[in-house]
Amino acid sequence: MNKPTAIIGASPNSERYAYLATVRLKKHGHSVFPVGIHEGDIEGEKILIDKPKLTDIDTVTLYVGPRNQGAWTDYIFSLNPKRIIFNPGTENPEFLKAAEAKGIECVEACTLVMLSIGNY
Repeated sequence: MNKPTAIIGASPNSERYAYLATVRLKKHGHSVFPVGIHEGDIEGEKILIDKPKLTDIDTVTLYVGPRNQGAWTDYIFSLNPKRIIFNPGTENPEFLKAAEAKGIECVEACTLVMLSIGNY
């Protein structure tokens, strides 16, 4: 089942986890929307900058550390996702609590592992 996913913190660097997640999500049949601060592309998917308006986002997978998340919080909430995945290194109890208060499911897990074991 396609779960349109915004990858926050997307990077054109093929060694970054956000890059790998974009590639693997697409291979698993999910619509991907890589959002970052630098232009580039990930295997043909253009990295979206300037916090574009997106609709029908099921999941946000987060690759921005807690100290930089403040600049992204309102944007992420504006996407109205059903779920936010806090990947390793992005855990943030305050952001998680605020998201849950808005009825958003929050998961502290690795997107790549979730895909590999079939529970994305």
